[in-house]
Amino acid sequence: MRDLVRKVEETTPAGRDRSVDALRALAIGGVVLGHWLVSALVVESGSVRVASPLRDMPYLAPVSWVLQTMALFFLVGGQMTARSHASARARGVGYGRWLRVRAARLLRPVAAVAVVWTLVALVMLASGADFKSVQALAKLVWSPLWFLLVYAGLTALTPLVARLHPAWPLAVVALVDLVRFGWGGPEWVGWVNLAAGWLVPYCLGAAWARDRLNERTTGWALLAGGAAVAAVLIVWAGYPASMVGVPGAPISNQSPPTLAAVAFGLAQCGAALLLRDPLRRLLARPTVWALVALANLSAMTIFLWHQTAMIAVTTLGLLADRPLHGLHTVPGEPSWVLARLAWLPVFALALCVCWGAFHAYERARPPEPRIRAEEAQARS
Repeated sequence: MRDLVRKVEETTPAGRDRSVDALRALAIGGVVLGHWLVSALVVESGSVRVASPLRDMPYLAPVSWVLQTMALFFLVGGQMTARSHASARARGVGYGRWLRVRAARLLRPVAAVAVVWTLVALVMLASGADFKSVQALAKLVWSPLWFLLVYAGLTALTPLVARLHPAWPLAVVALVDLVRFGWGGPEWVGWVNLAAGWLVPYCLGAAWARDRLNERTTGWALLAGGAAVAAVLIVWAGYPASMVGVPGAPISNQSPPTLAAVAFGLAQCGAALLLRDPLRRLLARPTVWALVALANLSAMTIFLWHQTAMIAVTTLGLLADRPLHGLHTVPGEPSWVLARLAWLPVFALALCVCWGAFHAYERARPPEPRIRAEEAQARS
């Protein structure tokens, strides 16, 4: 372990901002824990359905305020992608080559998930499994991947949106919600916010990459302003308190994103900016930095396979003589939450198995040195 920590420390560039990696790791960790805690597979009458403890226990909504970290992911993603694009331009790498490298890093690990789950679904159906059960499981795996489509789209648009002020997409989000909720417009118009809503923190991250943000001033303004707007919308405008979707709820703050979700996301972004100095001090410790660095190397694998890990544990649990509390039972009482917390280490162990099987698809990298050499040869 000491050798690994020393190796990570020695190979880390001296000027690397470790706080950015820590924020990315926190974002992925929040998503994983959030899904494990609010997504329950309930077995009833031989079929499986997805339930949420937030439906029967709405007082747990504050948990979603901590674990809904997608805005943080898009903030860091905007910062890292804008820096990558600027660096590529400085090296003379064209937009097409740069985009192919970025896209390959996303698509290669996704392809592994797609192949595995296509085969799993076909085998289950051929074995006589209930179609609705297969559909529920597949949806649980695929539904979180929506963000990759949005992120890939924003990545492709980086040259156009990198200098866009976040206030513009924020205004679009507000207008869409006004049309949807205030003027009784069609529900489909809300899906405009799927791009506009996440463009807000992405543009904020791009501005951060250009050193256009005063961390303390901007951080406090975003934290206070975003939290205040979100609170007003929840208390007086009828927006849901939960920042994640709840099965059966008439309105979701996430599908599509609402103004309340975007405002809350801005508050999270403000908190992230304020945390950077404490994170830098913490990450100066080699052991802590090694854990964060290793988590970032496997971020896509962790995200793509965490639901599969939960499904695998739940499926193996069916071998027991009775439904296991916190695993197969309806999440309708506080004891379910306590039982679920006890299952989290088992989910993590299953995720480690998935990591061992599939992390190679993330670690494989396109031949950037060859690309740089070709560009240098072309310039000569």
